[in-house]
Amino acid sequence: MSAKPDSSARAVVLLSGGLDSATVLAMAQAEGLACYTMSFDYGQRHRAELAAAERVASAAGVLEHKVIDMNLNGIGGSALTDDAIAVPESPQQGIPVTYVPARNTLFLALALGWAEVLEARDIYIGVNAVDYSGYPDCRPAFVEAFERLANLATRAGVEGEGFRIRAPLQHLSKAQIIQAGQALGVDYSHTVSCYQADEQGRACGVCDSCRLRAAGFAAAGVPDATRYQG
Repeated sequence: MSAKPDSSARAVVLLSGGLDSATVLAMAQAEGLACYTMSFDYGQRHRAELAAAERVASAAGVLEHKVIDMNLNGIGGSALTDDAIAVPESPQQGIPVTYVPARNTLFLALALGWAEVLEARDIYIGVNAVDYSGYPDCRPAFVEAFERLANLATRAGVEGEGFRIRAPLQHLSKAQIIQAGQALGVDYSHTVSCYQADEQGRACGVCDSCRLRAAGFAAAGVPDATRYQG
């Protein structure tokens, strides 16, 4: 059995199965970190993104990939967790109905718990505040606030072994993210970004996430590996 990596060389990476989180995982590995990935079955509209996360984790050779069950459709309030709310197929004003209340707060909290168990000090999340849907829990202020919380709310933080919430995509355009991932060898055909993908992971091409993804590939000058329905 191989030795467990030194704690300073371990990271927990939130892995949704989408383009951004796949890029973040590659960035963490490029820094020499031994990565553990975490995904969530939170009652989202489809499971294609969870299958995509498994593919990305396997291709990257992570040390462990964990899927956590979390029934957010019991709360509802989002087009991604409540079938009674339609996914918008045209641009919306303000924070869109695809925003899932408290999602990134909950995801980071559980990633923090696993990181403390693993004695990892870095937690990576693929949030972006440039080409994004306007979700409040993707902003730099949120990431900074959660890092402060992480170091107040944990034994490791209190004992001086601080955590870092790493969000390397925050100030990059979608095109820049794709270019960075391509340089690191990310295979974007493994990923699924669509809010209403079918069981085969084929994208609708009209939701907000699909529009941002397609525009990013076009601006990056990179062939779009996305599979579309129809």
